[in-house]
Amino acid sequence: MTLTFIAIACTAALVYNRLVPDRWRGWMLMGASIVAIYALQPFTAIRQLDFVLPTFTLVLTIACWLFTRAAGPFAQDDYAALLFTVVLVLAVSATRYLVPELRLTSRPPETPLVALALILTAGGIVLLWRTPYLAHDRLSIAMLMLIALLVMIKYEPLTIGLSSVLRSWRGQDVTLAASTDWSWLGFSYVAFRLIHTLRDRQTGQLPPVSLREYVTYVIFFPAYTAGPIDRAERFAIDYRALPALTAARLTEGLGRIVVGIMKKFVLADTLALLSLDATRAAQVTSAGGLWLLLYVYAFRLFFDFSGYTDIAIGIGILYGVQLPENFDRPYLRNNIAAFWQSWHMTLSGWVRFYIFSPLSRWLLSKPKRPPLILILLIGHLTTMIVIGLWHGISGPFVLWGAWHGLGLFVHKVWSDRTRKAYLRLRQRPRLRQAWTVLGVALTFHFVLLGWVWFALPDLESALSVFRRLFGL
Repeated sequence: MTLTFIAIACTAALVYNRLVPDRWRGWMLMGASIVAIYALQPFTAIRQLDFVLPTFTLVLTIACWLFTRAAGPFAQDDYAALLFTVVLVLAVSATRYLVPELRLTSRPPETPLVALALILTAGGIVLLWRTPYLAHDRLSIAMLMLIALLVMIKYEPLTIGLSSVLRSWRGQDVTLAASTDWSWLGFSYVAFRLIHTLRDRQTGQLPPVSLREYVTYVIFFPAYTAGPIDRAERFAIDYRALPALTAARLTEGLGRIVVGIMKKFVLADTLALLSLDATRAAQVTSAGGLWLLLYVYAFRLFFDFSGYTDIAIGIGILYGVQLPENFDRPYLRNNIAAFWQSWHMTLSGWVRFYIFSPLSRWLLSKPKRPPLILILLIGHLTTMIVIGLWHGISGPFVLWGAWHGLGLFVHKVWSDRTRKAYLRLRQRPRLRQAWTVLGVALTFHFVLLGWVWFALPDLESALSVFRRLFGL
């Protein structure tokens, strides 16, 4: 999300609130989100892939809505939303006939070809939806497909292999195949939103949502590139209301955007000039220099991620949608559990709800139940490794997840065994305050050392930095 895009989004919000009647605001928000995912998609070296990827995102979204909707006739609004989506996709493809400066993607396919592909794809989706023997398993199949797509774009050898195949098919140089050819913007967040709705439909917890509500929820443009990961039922409440823009909301929204811009484009981008990466780690010769790079990297990450969240929340407020908070002073928390309750809160909440809790319940329900301490260890390790793999399938991300999983496990065991002693600290406020300060320092430095796995591209360089940090 660039400063230009943010400025356009803010200006459009003022026009939207001033000129668009209440009954059409939901449609405008859906249309703006569809157009935005094409505009935000980065250029890809494989021809026309920057058009295909956003289009496939829309296809997956509509298919998942079809699989999650309650039985019964389709509403007129759903037919209208489907037609509206198709028209906008065809309109984006028609920009191929404009000058390059006016295109939303580099070079869309020919419009008749896009129309034919959409018809064939729609037929395939309906066939799957109506296949009787898949009726019981289609939600699980859809979730497995989304996980497979995540693996494909997160695991570099697979991505390069697929890039080679597509380059060969398109008549492009296969030797130039790279993982960057598959820069599928926003799909990590899209996949988790879709899995959330599929799983909630499977357990009977998903309330009815229209196609228009569903599509806008999944691709809502302020949160498309970097979250937060909202819940469908909460988003639908705001989307159905979309209140008029008041002076208070305008001030709040613009204030969050300004704060986010300062964090992301001033603080984070400045700190990036002196933060830990493989090149700087190789150039620095002293332990003190490495510690400085690591401290800078930690704050750069915070300002980068939380800055994007502030911008997303601010733009959402201007359009009438209150997105959930994602960061709440995480580096000031006095234990690792509190850190994860305040860092990337919607992601940690998602994995807690859909991985940690179901996995723990399943292990507890087994006839030969493992020891509780083992269940706790498995639950924390699995959950945090999934978060690591969500960022990328590589050794450092696995170890970063395991680092935090072990930290959460040790904290849980320690807090359970020292609960009575901690309660007695209430009678000694100064000692309790000192204990809290110590906890903040220990937690921050535990998280800080974990960023070594996050910042460096391979295990060898990460282990080398660990040794050098401690003069080994």
